[in-house]
Amino acid sequence: MSRSVPTDKLGDALRIKPGSKVQLDRFDAGQTLGHDKTSAQKVEGELEASLTSLQERLWAEAKHPVLIVLQGIDAAGKDGTIRKVLDAFNPMGCDVTSFKVPTPLELSHDYLWRVHSHVPAKGSIAIFNRSHYEDVLVVRVHGFVPEATWRKRYDQINDWERTLTEEGTTIVKFFLYIDKDEQKRRLQDRIDDPTKNWKFKSGDLPERALWDEYIAAFQECLERTSTDAAPWYLIPANRNWFRNLAVSRIVEETLDRLDPQYPPPEPGIDKVVVD
Repeated sequence: MSRSVPTDKLGDALRIKPGSKVQLDRFDAGQTLGHDKTSAQKVEGELEASLTSLQERLWAEAKHPVLIVLQGIDAAGKDGTIRKVLDAFNPMGCDVTSFKVPTPLELSHDYLWRVHSHVPAKGSIAIFNRSHYEDVLVVRVHGFVPEATWRKRYDQINDWERTLTEEGTTIVKFFLYIDKDEQKRRLQDRIDDPTKNWKFKSGDLPERALWDEYIAAFQECLERTSTDAAPWYLIPANRNWFRNLAVSRIVEETLDRLDPQYPPPEPGIDKVVVD
């Protein structure tokens, strides 16, 4: 039975503290921390309204850039999280970038080159669907570069993210975790449901066969790169409704701490009358 954690404490409960050990094989991807689907749906509208208001003020104030990183094994629900949770944001001030297989041009530069141009400007929110972390995950699992090369990248990424935060960017990172049985169910659903056939790729099954290698890579990544400045949140994602509740609440708390305010009006606006 899940321990009961109030919604305003979900961030504390799911944050990976710097230096802590991560054991995904002992982590319950189906836990809901005492919440149920009915109660989650009751606060869904409130959270959406709050996120919309916070983002509008963030955009108007134009002081704080916010970067949201989404990572997870195949079928973990990154697209669904963007569609269901972050749909509260006005596209005018929110950009989503999906990092796929690097192009020849991207491969001709350092691995962070393709990422840096997509970091948010002041007042904007940038969402990374996969990210620079692919270069210590898929690159590691498939041996695209020597171990000595990808091992250096943990510190390089920490340094890069620290530079962003020191320059004013707020970074919040979510690892959406589903267990192996849930991944099997979701991949089979993509085959059985004609409306989801387009989601299934021939490479999904060979990647699933590397489950243990990916889990080892994710664990070390989370341990090495969750920092006070740019924390990781480990989200139980077997149940979509709880995933959405947790991510919504943590993003809301993150934006609320910035306390964005509408800028003051032009002097004399109270005397202006439009003919």
